[in-house]
Amino acid sequence: AQDLVPDRVGMIGGLFFGFAFGMGGIAAAVLGVVADAKGIDFVYSMCSFLPLLGLLAIFLPNLNGLKSN
Repeated sequence: AQDLVPDRVGMIGGLFFGFAFGMGGIAAAVLGVVADAKGIDFVYSMCSFLPLLGLLAIFLPNLNGLKSN
């Protein structure tokens, strides 16, 4: 994303970090509610599958062609 807006590198970095920390805070609260309702073992087993979402990165577009333009 920083390559797409080279004159706003700080803004893009701030947006990414703000989004990441915000989502982490929301996820912690949601997982706490789920742990209270279903138990911590359920939350641990549910969280063990979250890294599989990283496999979605395979479908991200290739930006190497944009750099040469």
